[in-house]
Amino acid sequence: MTPTRLLQALAASVTLASTAQAGLLDGASQVWSNAHTGTPSGFLSEIVAFDGVTKTLWVSGVNGVNVLDAKTGASLSFIDTSGWGSINSVAIHNGVAALAIESTTRTQAGVVQLYDTTSRSLLAGTSTITVGALPDMLTFTPDGSRLLVANEGTPATYGARIGNTVPRNYGASASDPVGSVSIIDVASRSVVSTATLAGVAQSGTHIRTNTGMDFEPEYITVNKAGTQAYVSLQEANAMGVLNLQSGQFTKVVGLGAKDFSAPGNAIDAVYNDGKVSFQSVVAQGLYMPDGMASFTGKGNKTYVVMANEGDFREDDGDRSAASSVGTTGPTSTLRISNTDSSAGNLYTAGARSFSIRDADGKLVYDSGNILDVQANLAGLYNDNRSRDKGVEPEGVEVMEIGGKTFAFIGLERTTTGAIAVFEIDANDPSQTSFVRLLTMNGQIAPEGLKGFTMDGMHYLAVSAEGADGVGAGTALFALAPVPEPSTYAMLLGGLGLVGWMARRRKA
Repeated sequence: MTPTRLLQALAASVTLASTAQAGLLDGASQVWSNAHTGTPSGFLSEIVAFDGVTKTLWVSGVNGVNVLDAKTGASLSFIDTSGWGSINSVAIHNGVAALAIESTTRTQAGVVQLYDTTSRSLLAGTSTITVGALPDMLTFTPDGSRLLVANEGTPATYGARIGNTVPRNYGASASDPVGSVSIIDVASRSVVSTATLAGVAQSGTHIRTNTGMDFEPEYITVNKAGTQAYVSLQEANAMGVLNLQSGQFTKVVGLGAKDFSAPGNAIDAVYNDGKVSFQSVVAQGLYMPDGMASFTGKGNKTYVVMANEGDFREDDGDRSAASSVGTTGPTSTLRISNTDSSAGNLYTAGARSFSIRDADGKLVYDSGNILDVQANLAGLYNDNRSRDKGVEPEGVEVMEIGGKTFAFIGLERTTTGAIAVFEIDANDPSQTSFVRLLTMNGQIAPEGLKGFTMDGMHYLAVSAEGADGVGAGTALFALAPVPEPSTYAMLLGGLGLVGWMARRRKA
C-alpha cells in the first residue's frame, strides 16, 4: 500500500474513532428480528445464548430451542425438548449447549441436557444429567470447567397462614422441594456438589422467610476467577454467596429496602388514571432481583449488577392491595407484600431500578427512578403497571466496549420492548450514568439478554416472550465496531509516521 493510500485508510479510521469516542453506542441499531413463526405451538422466546463456534443463537422457550443464524436471524433448526419437560434456560461454552429442563411434574428432579452445537444433537456419552427440582437457570464458569444450575424448587402448595396478625405469617409448605444449586463437573459430566441454603449464616435486612416457601434460587453470576458465585433468591429479597471450591453456600445476604420517599426515587403509584405523575410516596420497595451479572473493578474487586424486578408467590397469596391495611389516597392500590406490610408501613415487590453491589451485598449504586422516567420520556411507560412494579427490570447483561463498561437492562413491562443502557465507571461504580434506550421493532417483554462479538462487531441479542400471545421474538442489535479507541490511538500514532514518510518522499 502506498503512503497516500495508507494515509487515507488511517484517516477513515480516525473519523470512526472520533465518532466512537463521542458516543460509543450512538449508532447502535436493530439488525434483524425473528418472530419464531413455524415453531411448535406454545414456543416462547425466553432465553438466548450465542455460540461462537457456529455463529448461531440458541433461543429457549418452554417446548424447545430454536437455533438461529446469528448474522441473518434465519431459523436453522428446532430442537424439541417437550418429551423431557419444559425448558427454562440455555447456556453455551466452547461448542457445548446446556439446556435446563424441568420435569413434567415439576416438584420432581429436573435434568440438564448437553448438545453439540455443530451437529445440534446430544453429546456422545453422558448427555442427560439429573439435577434439582425446577432448574430455572444455568451458567458456565468463565473457564467452562463447571456448570452451575439454579434449582428453584417451587412448591406444589404453599404453607398455611398462621393466625391473623398483620404483617401476615405463613408456616412451612407440606410439598416444597429444596431450592439448591447443582455444580456439574463438565469433564466428568456429573454433579459434584449440591449446595443448599438451610442453616447458612444470614446478614443484611429484610430477608423474607415467612412466606410459606423455602429459598428459591433464581439466577447465578460468577466472578472472573471462577471461585465465587452469587445467587439471587428473588422472593426472599436476598443474595446467596456460593464458594465454588467447597461447593457450599457461605452466607445469605438480605438486600434491604428502597425508600420511595427519598429524592430521586419518586414513583407513579396510581395506575390507569390516564396520566403519569412521579411522586414521593411513603412506601418502600424490596429489591428482589431477577437477572444478575458481574464485572471486575479497580483492585480486582467483584461487583454484582442486579435487575430489581420483584416477585411474589405464584399464587399471589403473599400480596394484597395497600387498602387492605387501611391505606387511603394515591398509594391505596399499590400491590404490597402482606408478609412485610402494616398500616403506615408499606413494602412493595421490586425497586423499579437496577443496582450495583459489592461481593458482600453492600449497595454501591441504584438507578433510582431513571428507568421509569426514561421510559415515560420515550412514550413507552405502561401506566397499567404503576401499582405493581413499574417498567419491571428483569434481565441484565454487562459488556466491555471500547474500554468502557456498559450495563444493559431489559424492561419487561413497557408498551414497546426496551433495553436501558448505562455506562459504569469500573473504578468507581457509584458514578454510573444513563446512556440511552434501545427499542425493539415489534417485540415486547424482553426476558433474556446476551452480548457477544462476531465479525468485528459488538452485538446484543434480546429474547422477548411477549404478552398475551403478542410480541414474542428475538432481536439483534449491532452496538459498535470491535476496533476500539485504544486501537485507534495506535492508528493516530501511525498517521504521524505516514506524514513523515510522505514528506520524506517529496524531499
